[in-house]
Amino acid sequence: MTYVVTDNCIACKYTDCVEVCPVDCFYEGENTLVIHPDECIDCGVCEPECPADAIRPDTEPDMDKWVEFNRKYSEMWPVITQKRDPLPEAAERDGESGKLEKYFSEAPGQGD
Repeated sequence: MTYVVTDNCIACKYTDCVEVCPVDCFYEGENTLVIHPDECIDCGVCEPECPADAIRPDTEPDMDKWVEFNRKYSEMWPVITQKRDPLPEAAERDGESGKLEKYFSEAPGQGD
């Protein structure tokens, strides 16, 4: 099992989760985060820290696409281990549907 970041993170990018991760398996894109599924140790401490409820276990239904999404971008983006402010539009975008199609950017974030 692993945890993955879903589209709820896109256009919000809360980073509360990265501070509690004991193995630093979060990677930063321009407007979202991902978890490297091979580095995640399944401890689950990140899940309750996410204000957007964007972190889910891969055992939930229809998570295969998110495992592959997280794997792909974690291999392209820089690691992030320190909490930063969320994106300016985070509060208004939190819970919005269709964020992958509307807002997702493949550009890397700044990382640590």
